[in-house]
Amino acid sequence: MAVIREDARRRGWEIVQVFSDEGKSGLNFKNRAALKAMIAQVQAGQTNYSHILVYDVSRWGRYQDPDESAHYEFICRKAGVSVHYCAENFELEGTPIPSIAKTIKRSMAAEFSRELSRKVFDAMCGMIRRGYMHGGLAVFGLRRVLVDSNGRHIAELKMGEQKSVKTGRVILVPGPEEEVKVVRWIFETFVHQRRGALSIARRLNQRHILSPSGVPWTDIKIRALLRNEKYIGNMVYGRRSCKLKGRDVPNPPDQWIRKEHAFEGIVPKELFFEAQALFKSGETKYRVTEASMLDSLRRLYQEHGHLTSDLINEAGWLPRANTYSKRFGSLPAAYRRVGFVPPKNYYTEITDSLGRILREMKRQILRRIEGMGGSATWIPCSRTLVVNQELRIWIILIRHYTASDGTSFWRKRRCNPAKFDITLAVRMNRSNDDIQDFYLLPAPDSPRRHFYFIPDNGIRRDAYRFQSLDFLACLVARQNLRRQDESVL
Repeated sequence: MAVIREDARRRGWEIVQVFSDEGKSGLNFKNRAALKAMIAQVQAGQTNYSHILVYDVSRWGRYQDPDESAHYEFICRKAGVSVHYCAENFELEGTPIPSIAKTIKRSMAAEFSRELSRKVFDAMCGMIRRGYMHGGLAVFGLRRVLVDSNGRHIAELKMGEQKSVKTGRVILVPGPEEEVKVVRWIFETFVHQRRGALSIARRLNQRHILSPSGVPWTDIKIRALLRNEKYIGNMVYGRRSCKLKGRDVPNPPDQWIRKEHAFEGIVPKELFFEAQALFKSGETKYRVTEASMLDSLRRLYQEHGHLTSDLINEAGWLPRANTYSKRFGSLPAAYRRVGFVPPKNYYTEITDSLGRILREMKRQILRRIEGMGGSATWIPCSRTLVVNQELRIWIILIRHYTASDGTSFWRKRRCNPAKFDITLAVRMNRSNDDIQDFYLLPAPDSPRRHFYFIPDNGIRRDAYRFQSLDFLACLVARQNLRRQDESVL
């Protein structure tokens, strides 16, 4: 930014708007909210600028297809907005030299990402072979511990904490005794009593034992726990690959990086391998009968009056929606078995209903801000409202669900929005056709993984709860400040 400001000063130009994707990968376009907003403005002819200053060619992105960054530059030039690179010398436009240099620079930017990807992957493999964690949360029953270069323990890392010593490493150790007992009970119940993952998840939820992420257990979480080699002290890396923001693909077992006896296990190896044998034999594949699955689905239908994949997945006491789809051929086929026939365009209507609520609420906020003399810009790709070109408000709608015991909860997985200052979390009513209340959460208090609310969330969370948008309007309102000599003490 310092280079860009200096270049603008040298040219005698004024910077009227800044587009910055801070901390975002340049490997693809879809997650670049600021770049997408700029391209949308240019294509719509809604720009209040005639030039775009870019630090260098790689700031468009390190796309693996070099023509992609050239495409976005061409869009700007076609719309009459010229592009200038502050750290590159491409001033001889109209000659072959700048075009050749830009093509080489774009290819170099792509190659930089490929080389960096290989180096990071090799470093990750080296850490696993030495028994260290490379990131992520500790699984249920284990804890992360920071150690120095000699292997001496420094401190236990709690959830959300990161290592404070650059040369330190993170290892796994057995967690609290009560969690270790729960993990062993899960394995013993699965192997010796032949209970399925869904049955185990229900019993844990009935005992109010939460998963590491603080949400109820599901059959998928139980199966993942039963297959995790960390419980016998092994570190495994490379089961799946997603390099350069490409497709997530599974790797064959001979390509996995495994470190055995990396730390002390909490489950006997014989018990662990008996569980893997059950999975391999297919004995666990259809442990839940079709009749039981339909009875649970029918109960959910009677509670809500309709069915969706989100309702099924969020219930916690049912198999996952994809399990119903595989067992009965499709979700609509399972719906018909319990007497629910989705009307035409059913899923579109549900999405459109939430979309209409969001659009109406957005219009109300914009009217109130503009009525108070402020300005606001709506960025649809990230659902972010930029107020007075300085305050970013991320808006998210959170649907209502009913648990198996009849209690209400609101839950939504957090996506990765652009940089924001405040989260406006909107809780829907029981029928999800209207707004119930609002939560105005500062960025530090916004959940990192899931938005999860219950009727009573405690003073630390409910202190941000409001029944209307009046407080938001007061928060973003412009205030006239008196001159110092006119102030009244």
